[in-house]
Amino acid sequence: MVVGFDGIELVDVACVTTGFDYANRMGADPAYEVLFATPVGRPVRCDSGLQLHGQSRLDGIEGRIDTMVISGGLGHEAAAANQRLLGQVRRLAGLSRRIASVCTGATVLAAAGLLDHRRATTHWYEATRLAERYPRVHVDPAPIYVRDGRIATSGGVTASLDLALAFVEEDHGAEIARRVAVGMVTYLQRPGNQAQMSLFTRIPRSEHAVVHRVIDHVVSHLDGDLSAAGLAALVSVSERHLSRLFVEHVGRTPWQLVRDARLEAASQLLAGTREPLTAIARRCGFASAESLRQSFVARFGIPPSRFRAVHARR
Repeated sequence: MVVGFDGIELVDVACVTTGFDYANRMGADPAYEVLFATPVGRPVRCDSGLQLHGQSRLDGIEGRIDTMVISGGLGHEAAAANQRLLGQVRRLAGLSRRIASVCTGATVLAAAGLLDHRRATTHWYEATRLAERYPRVHVDPAPIYVRDGRIATSGGVTASLDLALAFVEEDHGAEIARRVAVGMVTYLQRPGNQAQMSLFTRIPRSEHAVVHRVIDHVVSHLDGDLSAAGLAALVSVSERHLSRLFVEHVGRTPWQLVRDARLEAASQLLAGTREPLTAIARRCGFASAESLRQSFVARFGIPPSRFRAVHARR
């Protein structure tokens, strides 16, 4: 059952409902029975202006529920202030085997007291506000999704698909989840503790032409010469001047950017491929597998082999 309210994000609903529907098409047994419920059974308005018609009103639902998912969207704060809605969420949570929120739907679960003393995540943009408003919730803004007992919370928007895939795998196995991912033309399920915001999207897109050019060069030439001297020569400035520009516009030196970009690319390859360490080291610009291992231990506290064992999709 997916719970919606005025101001929901359509993608938050669709990723979950379509993910479960695709699982049915791929042979999930028992099949999912997807129900979209709204506070009083009337249509709700999405952030985009579209309307979704509820199939049931919340107070009309009785009996056992397998999974209750609270949608997110710009209307999450109004929903969290609706005591009648919160009462129904608490009641239905008591009937549910598994409870989840996607994106800012975590605000509704927090307001209902269901996240007290639990680890949870939400859209990275709202994480600080959630932590300030609900100090009993252990908010972690980084992961794609978090599972704490029978309650799961996901990050922003399309992270809801990763959560749905995780549920499908839990219920019906990795092969069905893989077929759903292929059918929906998406990447295989990302590990839940993978960061919502990749380094490559967190980097400020500076309007400074020199900085912009160097960043683009770094992310597209990880296996090339990315030494301080090489990058400075690329844009015809001194190493000192380039470092000063980066600290001013990006908040880190060019070498720090190179190191972080190479380590992130390596972590993605470790989690998502079976390539040997020597090949990954070469692709990401490390001199050797041992150099990659040393950098990994220094940054993450574990060697690449251990990282792969923990994060790789099984």
